Amino acid sequence: MSRIGRLPIAIPNGVDVKVEGNNVVTVKGPKGTLKRQLHRDMIIKIEDGNVVVQRPSEIKMHKALHGLTRTLIANMVEGVTNGFQKALDINGVGYRAQKQGKKLVLSLGYSHPVEMEEPEGITVEVPAPNKIIVKGADKQAVGEFAAKIRTKREPEPYKGKGIKYETEVIRRKEGKTGKK
Repeated sequence: MSRIGRLPIAIPNGVDVKVEGNNVVTVKGPKGTLKRQLHRDMIIKIEDGNVVVQRPSEIKMHKALHGLTRTLIANMVEGVTNGFQKALDINGVGYRAQKQGKKLVLSLGYSHPVEMEEPEGITVEVPAPNKIIVKGADKQAVGEFAAKIRTKREPEPYKGKGIKYETEVIRRKEGKTGKK
C-alpha cells in the first residue's frame, strides 16, 4: 500500500469537495474554486468528512497513480484554504521590479523593460524593488508563473546577478586568473 496514497485528506470547514463522473474533482473554498480531471482508474470517495483515494489493482501504474492522485487532491484542498506562494529575489545593479495595474514590469539590463501580464487566479506582489511574491490557489500555476519570471534573467554563476528563488542557492564559480 502506498504510504502517501492511503492517508485520508481531511476536508476543513468552509471547503466543499465534489467528485463527478470520470473523476472530475471540484474543490471550492474561501480562496477560490479548483477543478481537475484525475486518472479514471483511481477510486475517489468522500467518507466522514475525508477524501479517500483507493487503487483498483496492484499493477505498477496504479501504485504510482495512487500517491499522485492523493497529493493532487490534497494540494487542491490546501490551495483553496491557505493558498500557495513563491518568493523571488532580484540581484544586480539596476535590476528591479514594479507593479503597474495587472502587469509586472521588470528592468533586467535589457534595452527595454520586460512586461508580464498576471495570469488568471494568480496575484503578484512587489513589496520591495528587488523582491517578487507570486500567490495563488493552484500550486502548479503559481510555480509555473514563478518559473516563467525566473527565465527572463536566470542567475549567472560568477556574480550571482539575475532572478532566483528565495530559497535557491547559486553555486558560484571563480573568475579567470591572469598569467603570471
